[in-house]
Amino acid sequence: MELVDTHTHLNDVKFAGHEQEVIERARENGVTRLINMGDTLASSAKAVELAASYEGVYAGVGIHPEEAFPMTGKDDDMLAAWTEQPRVVAIGEIGLDYYWEKDLEKRALQQRIFIRQLDLARQLHLPVCIHDRDAHGDTLAILKREGRGLRGVMHCFSGSWEMAQELLKLGWYIGVDGPLTFKNAAKLPEIVQRFPLERLLVETDAPYLAPVPMRGKQNEPAFVRYVAEKVAEIKGISVDLVAEQTSRNAEELYVL
Repeated sequence: MELVDTHTHLNDVKFAGHEQEVIERARENGVTRLINMGDTLASSAKAVELAASYEGVYAGVGIHPEEAFPMTGKDDDMLAAWTEQPRVVAIGEIGLDYYWEKDLEKRALQQRIFIRQLDLARQLHLPVCIHDRDAHGDTLAILKREGRGLRGVMHCFSGSWEMAQELLKLGWYIGVDGPLTFKNAAKLPEIVQRFPLERLLVETDAPYLAPVPMRGKQNEPAFVRYVAEKVAEIKGISVDLVAEQTSRNAEELYVL
């Protein structure tokens, strides 16, 4: 069984100095490939560095909504230059986060930076990884208006079945993480049960959101197998099939 952790953050300071051992543990657990997503310019640079240093490690580069700032052409050029490096496969993670941000002007800045990076991805012919927290309406509206022609994934999906259907119509993927295994997962298991396996990706979002039975520990790519096992349980299929199809999905979206 081989798995792809399509969204992790070994570029996070919590992993500093331990990246190699974490990658080795992932491989021991069947996770042969992983994608580190950037959330700042600095973390994007680290993701690119890790992709160049370790076989099977890939990178996304981008500015997370919580880190949004008034980007300039120089910032665009930096992101674009990184995408020319080996195993840089996406613009991400980008999007909207209204959970923490209540200020309307700062939300408007998030929207502008989101749209700017969608446009950059279109110019570079790259897929996008979207962060959407408590901003479902605006996120979907922007994707429909500004994301035409783009392919991507709604990372750590937390929307409704109706939103999932809209993403499916766009030919997009949804990513599922540790919260799928939580007792308070609410509507997510039902959505995963109904959503086509051909449009699902498994993720960790490490070092955050560790799945059951590792909840409370620092998450890492090796734990993505617990997410895959939960998907298999919900859909009533084998974990081998989940691993095979979600890996194929990752290959198709990110051209791994």
